[in-house]
Amino acid sequence: MTGPVPITAEGGEVLPGNGQQVAVPSGQAVTLQEVLWNVPGPDGLAARFRFLAPQIARSGGTVNFEAASADMLWLCQNFAIERISTLGPAPQQVIISLADRDIPFGQADEEATQFFEAYRLEDGQCIWEAF
Repeated sequence: MTGPVPITAEGGEVLPGNGQQVAVPSGQAVTLQEVLWNVPGPDGLAARFRFLAPQIARSGGTVNFEAASADMLWLCQNFAIERISTLGPAPQQVIISLADRDIPFGQADEEATQFFEAYRLEDGQCIWEAF
């Protein structure tokens, strides 16, 4: 994750993705879009890892929510945690999102498929939390 680090309206930083593809348990390759770092959340600071995942698309996609949910836990545990330690103070919450297309953060797209999961960090593990 390199390049400019703009500050969001919420006071956090945006770390652009580097086009890195990550293979996840469902077999789809997801691409890191960006990380929103130190964004205030309901329980303190949060880190949002946003990924493009074209295979979750409603039309033509091959990955359903159940498989995508397992992918998001895997991404939290095997991708996000190791990067959090290099970015700064640990957030209270990690949010992993998958979208079938590039959507600017905070904008709606009725045609898009998006999945989100939130996790708290506990003893080096991602623990799922209901939104």
